[in-house]
This record gives sequence, structure tokens and C-alpha cells, in this order.
Amino acid sequence: MRSSHCQAGVGVVSVRRVLAAMCVAQVLGALGCIAQSAKPVITKIDPPNWFTHVPDSLLLVHGEHLEKTRFTVRGKGARVERATSSPSGHWAFVTLETQSAHAGQVEIVATNSQGKAEVSYELKAKRSEAEQPKGFSSADVMYLIMPDRFADGNAANDHLTWFPDKDDRSLARAYHGGDLRGIEQHLNYLQKLGVTTIWTTPLYDNSGNKSGQTYHGYSATDMYAVDPHFGTIADYRALVEAAHARGLKVVLDTVPNHVGPGHPWVKDEPTPDWFHGTAQKHIKVDDDFASVTDPHASAARRDILLNGWFADVLPDLNQDNPLVAKYLIQNAIWWIESAGIDGLRIDTFPYVPRKFWHEYDAELHAFYPHIAEVGEVFNKDPHVTSFFAGGRANTGSDGTFDTMLDTPFDYPMYFALRGALTHHMPMTAISDVLEEDTLYPHPNRLVIFLGNHDTKRFLSEPGANAAALRVGLGLLATLRGMPQLYYGDEIGMTGGDDPENRKDFPGGFKGDAINAFTGEGLSAEQRSMQDWVRTLMQLRDRTPVLQTGELQTVLADEQTLAFVRAMKTEENCATAPSSVRYLVVVNNSVRAKDVVVPSAANPLTGCSRYSSMVEDGAAAEFEADKLRVHLPGQTIGVFEVQR
Repeated sequence: MRSSHCQAGVGVVSVRRVLAAMCVAQVLGALGCIAQSAKPVITKIDPPNWFTHVPDSLLLVHGEHLEKTRFTVRGKGARVERATSSPSGHWAFVTLETQSAHAGQVEIVATNSQGKAEVSYELKAKRSEAEQPKGFSSADVMYLIMPDRFADGNAANDHLTWFPDKDDRSLARAYHGGDLRGIEQHLNYLQKLGVTTIWTTPLYDNSGNKSGQTYHGYSATDMYAVDPHFGTIADYRALVEAAHARGLKVVLDTVPNHVGPGHPWVKDEPTPDWFHGTAQKHIKVDDDFASVTDPHASAARRDILLNGWFADVLPDLNQDNPLVAKYLIQNAIWWIESAGIDGLRIDTFPYVPRKFWHEYDAELHAFYPHIAEVGEVFNKDPHVTSFFAGGRANTGSDGTFDTMLDTPFDYPMYFALRGALTHHMPMTAISDVLEEDTLYPHPNRLVIFLGNHDTKRFLSEPGANAAALRVGLGLLATLRGMPQLYYGDEIGMTGGDDPENRKDFPGGFKGDAINAFTGEGLSAEQRSMQDWVRTLMQLRDRTPVLQTGELQTVLADEQTLAFVRAMKTEENCATAPSSVRYLVVVNNSVRAKDVVVPSAANPLTGCSRYSSMVEDGAAAEFEADKLRVHLPGQTIGVFEVQR
């Protein structure tokens, strides 16, 4: 049976070419050298373990005196297919065949003329079919958590003695003490809220940066370890298992674009082109996504996006190097197998070549058919966002590729919702985004949201208020796509741009005067918002048409929006009287309003009964073939429609 390596462009052939070239360079570099001076030393192997009946692993071995070293493996049916070392002797790439191996311990042996080094290496059994990723879909509700800011479940990792900066909740950019056990201890709260999928920001070890300011997880110094401030891989596995026991899914944030400035690679690259540039000489990235979407853009312009260092400080990985690409692909496999997660959130998606994404997603989907991925494409233009969606090949300045990404986040809808609900844009801004759904191969998969860890909190947006937030949450529950909540949305947390948008969740930390988990100390407005979210998500949970149905806009103007959700919008109450359909109407005016909704030549034709499904003051009357919906100021009405 062919390995899935061969089905993806980063497979064994391209890796072999690079390894062969390295072998030649190694031999040429050794011609003038004296005999080996010391026996080899192995200090680290990535991945730290591997699995049987999965694609072969390309081990990245770090140590000393690895040049002119022969690698072998003892035990369990595994074997070394090929190996090569860097001229410095600090790195070796070892292809370990495990397709026919048995689970258990093997010995990785490095031998040179001065002696040998032996390291025990574990091969674990691949997860069973029942334990494979379940993915996520528009039937789910995703909840974004920054582990450090949600809940402290283990005080032992709050003040790591070896780490220079101590956890300090008074400092906005320091570690605050939240961890994986804290999330696990509050799964009941999330489930009752209506959450079905938990997304955490990256769990990579960031502690090598020697700064508490990398609590967010996006500056990895070890991509194969959990940050010790959050816990261990065993803690993460326990969280996933506890979530699965409740029917909840778990999504991991992954960052194939860059690592942190404190990563050991920055001072000692495994290959000369492991990164684009060096810490001393590199390009600063820009956000010119059109440099890729425009097929006529110059290579120099495109390279600023694809090869630049994010924030001018985060080392940009070179995914065109097959060894780097292989490392990143199997890193995803390792996390999936090690923790049993259901999907991935992919950071900085447009900053990475689409050729790599095609290879990455082809490999993961071939091996995990049900896994789902959502990519960050931070842009308000649907033409730009849809360009990176998987499902069709698009031609850009980097060629013609299908990224095979399940879905991007719907940033265009985010900007439209914020603009309209804060009265900076008309309500037609929302319908305008919906009209562009044909740009996407799978618009129903889009992930919609009101905010996240990279944006100011909704209530801190100029012009926002609690009523607008209630309407926004109502739209998240009823629009097409999958709603994503940011921790604290359900109680109307406030906060401007980073770091103010990343405050601690009240009740998650010892000594908190307010506890949103229990409701203790919440204001009446906060309790009402929390109840509103539960009501909306429970309605969505029991209403398949709100999860997967089609959407048709029937009214959009400056202050109002009305749309119908139905399994087939070409049907109506006259042609399909037993079909389920819902009408959603928004009054964005601060004053009460009677909205006359067109009910002919659309899915409402022949419908006469409108039952309100949420208690927010909305009422519908149908008489003389005219549908009139009364709405208080800044409210949303949701109606079940029958003949």
C-alpha cells in the first residue's frame, strides 16, 4: 500500500533529494577534516515519539559530534531507511520506517569511530478508528479560550522556579496562571452554555523565549511540548478525554508560519535555509494579501508576504524546504495522535505558500478523513478571504493551487456585523457579505464571530451597547456557518486592543470577587446576557435548519434585515407545507419599529403562522396577506414559520 507521503508533494521523493544533497555536502566538507574527535551525543529528538501504522517519521536529531555518524535502530520491526548529518555535527535527519513496526520501545543508535550513543525511543499504537478526529461543522458552536486567561486549575505551575518571570496578574502581558486543568474543571459550564467545540490558542512551549510576555502561545520554542505554565501533554490528553466524554470536541491552534525568537533554531539552523533570512538580516512582513491573490503581482512583492518575519521579530519558516515542510506536517500528526484532538485552527494562513497548504492538507485529510481545519485570513474582502478556501484551485502569483482548507474564518462578516450593529454601516452591509457566498466552495462551513483575541471586545467598539451585542449574538446563532464565541462574550466582557481584550475570565482565579461560572457577583445585565446566550445556543442545538439549512435574504435596508432559514429555500408553505423554516428579523434602530416583511415570491409564500422562539419583545402578525413584525429598538426576532 502506498504511503500517503507519495500522495502529497512533500513526500519521500523531495525529502530524499534534499537529504542526498546534504550527504554530498557532508562528504565534501569532511574531506579536509581530521578523524572524528569524540563520540556522538544525542540531546533531543523531534518528534519525541512516533506511532505504528502511520507515515514514516523524519526524525530531527540534535546533539554533538553527529557528523560522519551512522544511525541504526534496534527492536520492534522499525528500521532506519536513510540518515544524514549537518556539517556542524549538531543536527541529523533520520528517516525511521514504522509502517510495519510494533508498539513499544526501540533504541536509536548513533555510531562513529569514537563510540556510540543510544537513546530509548517509543513507538505508540496508532489511535483506533473510534478515536480518530471527529472534525467540526456548522452544527457546532465553537468557544475560543486563551488557557492562561481562563481558569487556574493547578497552582503548582503558577510560579516556575527556573523561569525568570513570575506569574503576575497585575501585568497585562505576563503569565497569569490559567492552565489546562482549569479548562477541564469548567467543562460543565461550557456544555450548559451550549458550546460543542473548544478552541484553545497554541499550547506550544514558549518558555525558551525567557519572557513572560509569550503567554499567548504564538512564539514557540518547542513545537513538541506543552508550555509548562499550562501543564503537560498528559494534562492536555486528560482535557480532551474529559471533553469527549461529554460529547464536546477540541480544536488546537497551530502555527506553521513561524516560531519564537528564542527557539534554538534561530542561533543554530538545522539547514542553512531553514528560515527565510536570519535574526540579523530578514524581510519584515506586510499584510498585502493581494500580492498572492493577484496573478500578476511581482515575485518581490509576493515574497514580502510569504518570506517576511511576522511583527519583524518572529522567525519565518521556509516551507519550500521539503525538510521543513515534512517537520510541520508530522508535527500536526503528532499532536492529533498524542492528544486525540478533532480539528485544527491554523494561524496566519495567507503568509504561507499555498503549495505547502495543498501538501499539508492533502496528507492530513488522507490520513484523517473527518478532521476539520479553519484558517485565519484576516481581511474584510470576501474575494480575498475566499481565495484561500479549499475546494477549488485558484490562480495567484504563486501558481494555481487548491489549499484544501476546510474553511477560513468569515472575517468579512465580522467586519459587517461590527460596522452595522455599531451604526457605522447600514444593515445592508450584512446582506452584501451574504451575496458573496457564491465565491466560496462551501459557504455553509464559514466560521462567524463577533470578536477574538486579536480584536477589541465588541462592547469596547465605539457605538456598541448591550442591546447591539444581544442582536449580534442572535445573528451568530441564526446566520449560516458555525458560530464562534470568545471567552467572556457571554457576559459582555469589555476591553480595547491587545492586551486589554485578553483580561482574565472572572471566577477562574483564586480571590476573584466575581464568578461567572457560578453567577456569583455578576450584574443583572451580565446574568441576562449569559441567559440569552444559553437560550440562543439551545435553540440552535435543537433546530437542524439553523445549523445546516439554506439562507435567503428577504429584506435589507439601512436599519432592518430579514432572512429565512430553510432546508430548501426554493420551497415555501404552499409547495412544502410540512417543511420547517425560520424567519429572522432585526431592527437596528434605537426606536421600536413595525417591519413589513415581503411574504410573496419567497420561502414565506403561503405561510400564515409565526411563532416567536425567543423572548425579546418581538411579535409577528399576518393579516390581509401582509406580514408585519413589531420589534422594540435594537432587537432580533426569531420565528418558526408554518402554513
